[in-house]
Amino acid sequence: MDALVVGAGQAGLSAAFHLRRAGLEPDRDLVVLDHAPRPGGAWQFRWPSLTYGKVHGMHSLPGMELTGADPARPSSEVIGDYFAAYERRFGLRVHRPVDVTAVREGEGGRLRVETSEGVYAARALVNATGTWDRPFWPRYPGQETFRGRQLHTAQYPGPEAFAGLRVIVVGGGASATQHLLEIAGHAAATTWVTRSEPVFREGPFGEAEGRAAVALVEERVRRGLPPRSVVSVTGLPLNDAIRAGLADGVLDRQPMFERITPTGVVWADGRAVDADVILWATGFRAAIDHLAPLRLRAPGGGILMEGTRAALDERVHLVGYGPSASTIGANRAGRAAAAGIRRLLDAGPAAVADPPRGAPSPVTV
Repeated sequence: MDALVVGAGQAGLSAAFHLRRAGLEPDRDLVVLDHAPRPGGAWQFRWPSLTYGKVHGMHSLPGMELTGADPARPSSEVIGDYFAAYERRFGLRVHRPVDVTAVREGEGGRLRVETSEGVYAARALVNATGTWDRPFWPRYPGQETFRGRQLHTAQYPGPEAFAGLRVIVVGGGASATQHLLEIAGHAAATTWVTRSEPVFREGPFGEAEGRAAVALVEERVRRGLPPRSVVSVTGLPLNDAIRAGLADGVLDRQPMFERITPTGVVWADGRAVDADVILWATGFRAAIDHLAPLRLRAPGGGILMEGTRAALDERVHLVGYGPSASTIGANRAGRAAAAGIRRLLDAGPAAVADPPRGAPSPVTV
């Protein structure tokens, strides 16, 4: 294949659309692989109570608007149906479910992409695997002794599962506040714990503010550091639901506890809270372990980027990574990656045969 797209979420579909528009025919020059069982990217795994009206903005894919969605319908259904219609309309022929296990140096300057449906030899790769498959679980002393239930946002079943239970929610992002606001009406008690003081953002959040936030995330990636979430630099929107949660004490934030006990958590000053459940709303990390054989990581732990392209291998583009890990950023990244790959392909096989590479440090991935 000329190009392979790994992942069929927002960023992957955007890249596939632009690659097809650039002349690459699906299943002839271009293959799109997705490990999920059906269209919808990570959205298909969201909990039913996350309705479309609660989503913090969903930017339409290029060439086809998302209109008329019922705000009371689960976002997993709305976006799943939208992505499915998009794949059909543009004939992207996504292969699923397919797992990509490793990407290695191949023969003749191609990338060897090892998958559950066989091996592909690609002149270029768009990696759009997102973060959903790598939930981040912090480690704290005594965690293994807790007799209650521990789960991550990725496993969140909805608020009814916490009826009558004492719940500790850990994390300072949008998911944590959404969980707390939902659970509080069902649980016996809730406690909100964050590592740092949450920052709430008042006022409009327009295009200029969005660009500034993305630029801060992009700076980390440019320096080869692991990307942080966009919300970590934008803060949490102070809407009516958040204001109500602050007023009634549901969002009464506590500092991080020191250790976990069999029955709850304890702070450094000796204060303790009993709990039946600890819900870790602690975010996700980029799902890029399959790229490890290419040794693209910088000493800082992230992949050094030049736009969407990996600085150490011009054949590899990452979309939905770092600054493009938002719906509008993913669209732009897909277009940029497709343009970069088209230039690479137009330069001819000789240009791909010996791609310019730096001398990566021996970092274990």
